[in-house]
Amino acid sequence: MASFKPTKVQFLPKLGEKVTEETLYWKNYKSPVQIKEFGAITKIDFSPLPPHNYAVTASTRIHIYGPHSQEPIRSFTRFRDTAYGGRFRGDGKLLVAGSEEGLIRLFDISGRVALRQFKGHSKAVHMTSFLSDGFRVVSGSDDLSCRVWDVPSAVELSSLTQHTDYIRALAPSKLNPDLFVTGSYDHTVKVFDMRSGSSVMTMQHGHPVECVLLYPSEVLLVSTGGRYVKVWDLLKGGQELVSLKNHHKTVTCACVSSVGNKLLTGSLDRHVKVYNSSYKVAHNFDCDASILSMAIAPDDEALAVGMTNGVLSVRHRRHQKDKETLTSRRRRGPSYQVFVKGKNFAPRQDDFLVSKPVKQYLRKYDKQLKSFEVSKALDTALQTWTRTSKPDVTVAVIIELNRRGTLKNALAGRNEEILLFKGFLHVKCVCVCVDLYQQVFHESPVVERLLQRLMEVLGREAELQQELLQVLGILDTLFTSLTPRKEVAALAHNGMHVTRHSIEQ
Repeated sequence: MASFKPTKVQFLPKLGEKVTEETLYWKNYKSPVQIKEFGAITKIDFSPLPPHNYAVTASTRIHIYGPHSQEPIRSFTRFRDTAYGGRFRGDGKLLVAGSEEGLIRLFDISGRVALRQFKGHSKAVHMTSFLSDGFRVVSGSDDLSCRVWDVPSAVELSSLTQHTDYIRALAPSKLNPDLFVTGSYDHTVKVFDMRSGSSVMTMQHGHPVECVLLYPSEVLLVSTGGRYVKVWDLLKGGQELVSLKNHHKTVTCACVSSVGNKLLTGSLDRHVKVYNSSYKVAHNFDCDASILSMAIAPDDEALAVGMTNGVLSVRHRRHQKDKETLTSRRRRGPSYQVFVKGKNFAPRQDDFLVSKPVKQYLRKYDKQLKSFEVSKALDTALQTWTRTSKPDVTVAVIIELNRRGTLKNALAGRNEEILLFKGFLHVKCVCVCVDLYQQVFHESPVVERLLQRLMEVLGREAELQQELLQVLGILDTLFTSLTPRKEVAALAHNGMHVTRHSIEQ
């Protein structure tokens, strides 16, 4: 068994995620390449031989894509109705597919016309495959029968009718050409042996079976249906080993990787989950829509997922050479000279200078005034740094609020600590505060004490104004006695104007 080799590029884990070599192995897949098909993609199958082209069954056609091509290199469109279950033969030269009309067609990869048509089913054939000898084809249909066909003669060899509902899952054995496994909507998984012509083993899945899968050793069998993924031990007569319930919706497909034989499952919940050897989820891929089909290349180089919206998502593995090439192509960061380039450039006399307009940024209080947040604007203007360093800004904001008629709204609904204005007082603010809160001033001793202090300051200011008026009267008398009569009238007029102005202040 091959071992997982960690790469030099480390990935940042999610919070609480335990990063192992196995997790890093699956994280080496690149971002998906998405290809739009004509309808829901019901089947994807990789060619067993290099270069590992893959067949995509969607709507009424089957497209063959190259390992890295985003356009089909070949198309098979000879279907009158929906095509189902396109599968390669072991040598990759032939392809078989069923259809809604009940016909099974056999194609040569190098041609376009069907080599054989197998007729016998009365309803849609959803599952087809080659047996390991390459000369027989097995099919599962909605007519509740499994049929085996001879490729050279196009003759039906056997018909098995032991299921009681639609057969939607099929997996042939690669070690024994007479064995194959089927899954049905009757909740059963059956192992058929062509030598006995009947089923030799039956397992009860408990839900309509969407997919069956044999491990390379063919000791373990996987069945998916409903939200459950179940693993069965065929050596113990079909004993159930594990029952997994990690998806939130119906699990529609499953496949096994070639490195480590890790199980991958896809579901209608848009997730592809990768399980480790102990059947714990080691990694998760997210998709854009519900998943109907999935396949992984024999060398694990590509993972293809088909969705209900007709989108084919293909992820390719990232190799160490690709990482080194990407690192070498990465542009170097700018040096210091790039940032200082042109700083000391001096224009010539005949140069025409184009000045770049400087964007003006609004202050916080301007933005708040612009958005009519008057209370927040007043709070910003009364902050400690603003009122001490730029008191003119605080006064300007208060005047602007008063001009707008919103100063009363800005001061409303405040407590006593905010009403103190952090030591900053404005005449208009004090007047508005008195009008708003005169009914509740007596409830706060702090505010009452400040008002008394304000009255004392105003009283002292009034006394100073009276003393100033007395001094002005004395000065007027002195100036009158010392100047001619014509100048006395002018001085008296000016003195009265100064006195009125002082009193108003």
